[in-house]
Amino acid sequence: MTPAERLQYSAISERPRLVLPDDARVVFWIIVNVEEWDIHSTMPRTVLTPPAGGAPMPDIPNWAWHEYGNRVGFWRMLEVFDEFDVPAVLAINGSAIKTYEAISRAALERKWEFMGHGYTQKNMQKVEDEAADIAKTTDAISAYTGKRPRGWLGPGLTETWNTPDLLQEAGYDYVCDWVLDDQPTVLKTRAGEIVNVPYTQECNDVAMMLIQHHKASEYRDRALDQFEQIYHDARHGARVMALVLHPYIMGAPHRLKYFKQVLEVVRHKPGVKFWTGEQIFDWHRGERQRLAKAP
Repeated sequence: MTPAERLQYSAISERPRLVLPDDARVVFWIIVNVEEWDIHSTMPRTVLTPPAGGAPMPDIPNWAWHEYGNRVGFWRMLEVFDEFDVPAVLAINGSAIKTYEAISRAALERKWEFMGHGYTQKNMQKVEDEAADIAKTTDAISAYTGKRPRGWLGPGLTETWNTPDLLQEAGYDYVCDWVLDDQPTVLKTRAGEIVNVPYTQECNDVAMMLIQHHKASEYRDRALDQFEQIYHDARHGARVMALVLHPYIMGAPHRLKYFKQVLEVVRHKPGVKFWTGEQIFDWHRGERQRLAKAP
């Protein structure tokens, strides 16, 4: 299906009001992306251009740049999560669960939600068998956590024409690839529905630091500017804001403090829920049921 076939256009100003418990206004959720980069393949992203150009293999400097995030950066970030006592959602490659088992264990101990993120860090359009890749990722998360994942984030937000259908058929409740709204959105599939939970490209460290090449403080400035506006918008009904970070980017020593400064502000704002993706999905499902019964 094309996007127009999966969902209808909907103006947020014309929708029924969504209500959060405890008179809250905004759900704030944080997604930590943990990936395994294959040294035998071209690196998904680069910080250093090879001197002679091209895509040499092995690409040690760029592989090591990412590896630093999992060896060091994640653990810096974890201290911030622990200090503010807020949950995160771990979007993790299925293969990374065992490769970086200490990270998986730390997330499991803190009861973070595990979200499927492809079996390897590869565009879904380049995966040989997409259904098998989804199944392998699901099995890896289920085997480690004892719980099937309910949410999915495509590597690089990539999808094929069939991804929502395959995810729904594999038992997933929600996906995050359709970054087009501040409220959950229902997508049609060939066998039912799947919900898109709001994610972000603008408040994503990949976009700011690696593509747009902003200084580190842009992460704090943009996140707080976006939060201020969404909080204001939420007077008309609940809104969802996502914040995205990767250990090799925001876990770098010169950037971490700006992530912490975001939490210092948002954590003390009244009417904010720090939830996971599955909590957002369950709340939205309840709101849909409530509105369907309304006269």
